[in-house]
Amino acid sequence: MSLDIARIQSALTAEKLDGWLLYDFRGTNAIAEGLVGLAGQHVTRRWFYFIPANGTPRKLNHAIESRKLDALPGDKTIYAGRLQLVEGLKTILGGAHPATTIAMEYSANNDIPYISRVDAGTVDLLRSLGKTIVSSGDLVGQFEAAWNADDIATHVAASEKLYRIKDRAFAYVQAKLQAGIAIDEYTVQQEMVKFFAEEGLIADNPPIVGAQENAGDPHYGPSREQSRAIRPNEILLLDLWGKLPTPGAVYADITWTGFTGDTIPEKYSKAFNTIVAGRDAAIDKVQAGIRSGAGVRGWEVDRVCRDVITDAGFGEYFVHRTGHSLGIEVHGNGVHMDDYETRDDRKLLTGTGFTIEPGIYTKEFGVRTEINMVVGPTDATVTGPCQSELLRMSGVKHV
Repeated sequence: MSLDIARIQSALTAEKLDGWLLYDFRGTNAIAEGLVGLAGQHVTRRWFYFIPANGTPRKLNHAIESRKLDALPGDKTIYAGRLQLVEGLKTILGGAHPATTIAMEYSANNDIPYISRVDAGTVDLLRSLGKTIVSSGDLVGQFEAAWNADDIATHVAASEKLYRIKDRAFAYVQAKLQAGIAIDEYTVQQEMVKFFAEEGLIADNPPIVGAQENAGDPHYGPSREQSRAIRPNEILLLDLWGKLPTPGAVYADITWTGFTGDTIPEKYSKAFNTIVAGRDAAIDKVQAGIRSGAGVRGWEVDRVCRDVITDAGFGEYFVHRTGHSLGIEVHGNGVHMDDYETRDDRKLLTGTGFTIEPGIYTKEFGVRTEINMVVGPTDATVTGPCQSELLRMSGVKHV
């Protein structure tokens, strides 16, 4: 990843920050590692890279790893002992215009764990030097989590493949049940893994296939040892995510819910219609904020969705955030649609991609709908079809 120092300094000035201090020790801050190009490299000592709002960036390296940041612009200071480390920090954060308010991968009260990568001791050290540490959350959103046109193209391509896999999987289940052939969750999951290979998609884990009460477990995953039969007249939930096997490709992530029968009970359709209404309210909130120029924050999207579901009487059964950031990992470092597990007050920025995926989960069954959105300069787009009603698999036989 190439750091655009000029753009970063412009953003720092706009946010009235003195600088952004990137820091890592042995992979504890994957965000900083990725930004400076050290991801996957063998680095055993603490390093710092300071980008001031004005002037030349500054590096602080250990003597035995003095070249690790040489690919980046800026002046270099070398330390070896711990006292030299402290003096080195004073040097890179001082000068004619000493930095006071500094952004780091820090989140007050650990409100946003995806950003909270700098350990408390390092924050204590910098505070002892008279520095005020604030969150780099919006900087990360702009310079690490945002996608360019090529990234968006990989997301759209992955999304199209996921929808085809989803269609094939439901058709596979319906054909088996129509023929009166017994089938279980694990068998369907493994068939979907084959579809992934045929479509040229990769993923960190196989898809979720959950029938009836297992669909009520948001992160359920079947295995060879634990797999339930898929029977007629039941809920079937498929959650699948993947990306192209090319460097820098980003994920798409969708969930569709079906019913293995002709006549859908009202309790299932009512629950599903409720999450559709919540999802659509969230989409409207995002698009209205971006189109108007007023902007929107992650917690606001979660709140408008959650209020719809709560008002319908299902609030206690919606037990996770409304959506998460997407990136080169399926759970990215950008803004999450969350006012429940955390309160994500970061702004949705141009180029960021994320899910909206409300669900209702009971001991008897679960339903979820999941779509992806990408924010543009003047609008936000849903990058695939939205499920409007439970997918009906008709004509199945009892097995």
